[in-house]
Amino acid sequence: MLYSVLLILLIVAISVVLLGVKVFFVKNGRFPNSHVSGSKAMRQRGIGCVQSQDREAQRKPRFSIEEIERAVE
Repeated sequence: MLYSVLLILLIVAISVVLLGVKVFFVKNGRFPNSHVSGSKAMRQRGIGCVQSQDREAQRKPRFSIEEIERAVE
């Protein structure tokens, strides 16, 4: 049982090191930006992140006062 846990911890540690080679061993290294808004080609096509679009939509009031007044009239 202990052997299995140690083996699993070793595999996880090796995986973390291999995934973070650029971050750990390169000066000012960063993980690559894989977000949709980080892609220049996607921005040029007007494709955005759903979370960003939702955040923008929630900032805007659902109905403005002028729209409500026009609907009542």
